[in-house]
Amino acid sequence: MSAVRRKVRAFVRVKPTADFPQDVIRFGPDNKSIDLSIKRDIKKEVVNNKQTDWSFKLDGVLHNASQDSVYEAVATELVSEALGGYNGTIICYGQTGAGKTYTMTGPGKNYQHRGIILRAIQQVFRVIENHVDQSITVRISYLEIYNEALFDLLSTVSGDTTGNVQMSIVDGPQGVHVKGLSVHHISCEEDALSLLFQGETNRVIAEHTLNKNSSRSHCIFTIYLESHSRILSDAKYITSKITLVDLAGSERLGKTGSEGQVLKEATYINKSLSFLEQAIIALADQKRDHIPFRQSKLTHVLKDSLGGNCNTVLVANIYGEAAQLEETLSSLRFAARMKWITTEPTVNEKHDPQVNRSPVNYDPLNETQIAEINSQVRRYLEGAIDEIDIMNIRQIQEIFNQFKVILSQQEQEVEARLRIKYILIDKNDYAAINAAQKAGLVDADGHLVGELDGQGFGIGIAPYLSKQGGRRAKARRAKELVSLTPRKEGLLSSGSAKDLESFSISRSQLVTANKDLDMKEGKEQDAASIETHRSELAPREDSNRPSTPPLKPVAFEDFKNERGSEINRIFKENKAILSDRKKKAGEITQRINLIKHQMDITKEALELQKQERELQGEYVDEKGQIIIDEEEFLLIMKLQDLKKQYRSDYDELRDLRAEIQYCQQLVDQCRNRLISEFEIWYNESFLIPEDVQEVIKPGGNIRPGMIPINRVMCLDEDEQERFDRMQKAVLPACPGSVPFYSAKSKMEQQHSYLRTVTSLQQMQKKPGLLPAAVKNKSSSLLHTV
Repeated sequence: MSAVRRKVRAFVRVKPTADFPQDVIRFGPDNKSIDLSIKRDIKKEVVNNKQTDWSFKLDGVLHNASQDSVYEAVATELVSEALGGYNGTIICYGQTGAGKTYTMTGPGKNYQHRGIILRAIQQVFRVIENHVDQSITVRISYLEIYNEALFDLLSTVSGDTTGNVQMSIVDGPQGVHVKGLSVHHISCEEDALSLLFQGETNRVIAEHTLNKNSSRSHCIFTIYLESHSRILSDAKYITSKITLVDLAGSERLGKTGSEGQVLKEATYINKSLSFLEQAIIALADQKRDHIPFRQSKLTHVLKDSLGGNCNTVLVANIYGEAAQLEETLSSLRFAARMKWITTEPTVNEKHDPQVNRSPVNYDPLNETQIAEINSQVRRYLEGAIDEIDIMNIRQIQEIFNQFKVILSQQEQEVEARLRIKYILIDKNDYAAINAAQKAGLVDADGHLVGELDGQGFGIGIAPYLSKQGGRRAKARRAKELVSLTPRKEGLLSSGSAKDLESFSISRSQLVTANKDLDMKEGKEQDAASIETHRSELAPREDSNRPSTPPLKPVAFEDFKNERGSEINRIFKENKAILSDRKKKAGEITQRINLIKHQMDITKEALELQKQERELQGEYVDEKGQIIIDEEEFLLIMKLQDLKKQYRSDYDELRDLRAEIQYCQQLVDQCRNRLISEFEIWYNESFLIPEDVQEVIKPGGNIRPGMIPINRVMCLDEDEQERFDRMQKAVLPACPGSVPFYSAKSKMEQQHSYLRTVTSLQQMQKKPGLLPAAVKNKSSSLLHTV
């Protein structure tokens, strides 16, 4: 496909300020021009004594514009075309503190004020949901250029050591790419936002005269898209990438007075931006043959975005104050130069050589090769080797086959060993049931003695009321019942034994072994212990704490019925709603599949009608339109109705899935809250010493080492509760904010955990602050981290 030459689009966004100089900065009536006028001062000779008026024509002036309107003007069309195969780049340029990072990412905690990157991610995944006929793969990367060095902001996400890999910029046939930069596959909006927030925490920021949290590096967030057709089977597919660049702010060092590390960073920033401007000037000059892209890392990485195969948009952020007019004029000049650049975007079509390839026939493996593969699989299962050597497709198929063979052999061996010691009874065989009744193995209702749920196979402990007597008598009776099955006891009559031995039983029809009996006896003892602890768990004001803490399962049941009853009630209600929504989604999915099947049948019938009409000859009316018969017309109308119903059901399913996702989060939240509240209550009620109880009450003085380690991990819970309440208040008004707040919640929890681990490490370095037991627990925790 031939490329179309396009001009780089340039917008200017004015930072709102209370001291906006309306007599100096004026906007055109079409919001596409901006004029600067400075009064000549003979004494001070400000800016330029020869010129005091400037006028700049741009693609848009965004003054007092919301984040929604900025994205609509700057990025919506670019992202839409990127999903169609065109590369796109958005660059935010301007002085320090002018609002570049706010435009690109937003404040971080407010969903309504989110920036271009977050909105682009949301737009991409919304389009993916609607394009059912396309399979779109999304990957992302996050690069930082700090002091002319490359850093991967997502290198620590997967826990690997890719952050230590030396990265370099490489020119290839597909364009410029960064070697060593990690690229992460994502399947939903929430995963992408989680990676973005993770990368944001790794950025270099510093306090500056013009900005308390100034970005001291250039950051490039890239979204890679690859789209394959679900309908067509051809080898052609399209790829594209969306490059979102947040440049560090330029500054005049003599004006800001930066010192130390900030001065060093500003020097590198100004130098790279100067090289960027030189590249822009060279690109705008049609007579220039050489473009100095390799002067800096920034210009080299942006080589494809500047004058290459890409739709490029610049957002020049300016500070609308009289004191910053020199920097404002510099930014506007840069934006005007960017409009001189011409790019040649084209659809990135590729061909998959594996598609439509004729199948390859392989000769079968011989017995020696099969035996070798079997040996390797056995050694792999035993742990003798970590990998199996694979040379071709035949070996992969045979490896799976050998796994199946070995599994079948092991099942047969287990069944054979059980048959040696036990008689297997098929509950569906009535003759076997009669024989077992004669032997005393089943009750009058035909249920196996000791079976609790009335299903399956097995002989275990007799039910609680099946025999009179105490627990020891029941245990003896259970052992006697199990001892009826081994053949060596000889307690079965010869006829019954022969009948039982003649049954053909499958591998799944097994009775419980002695090991299972021991486990059930242990459960009986635990149940008895539970009964003894129930009376101890009930809080009584006139009684002291029990000497032995109750079992957690018992305590948890009582907690759900008493102190945690409200949370448990909400949990059950949310779970019921979630189950109902899932059931409804399943019904809609079945309906959609049925409609899709009917659509396929209708399309086939239409195709047959079309072929038949072409064979018989087509008739054309006076207007030149082809005349079709009534049957074909009805099929066309039916297909249109089916498509309309399909889209309606699909939209309903999409909304329902969003509701299910939200309900699932509420259920998980209630479950986690219920468990965490129980853990705190259990520890405070039964584990924390009584002399510490007064200390950990609200308003008490909590000192390190006085409370258990698991209680320390819950100290930040109040902050999380506030976040959850805010989330519940915002989500009903903005259903699309679910991925945003879910990703933010995960990030807050991770930060809370890291702060806790850091505090534990500091506490370990100070002797005497932690008891020995707590030190051991915290050490094991830190090692697992």
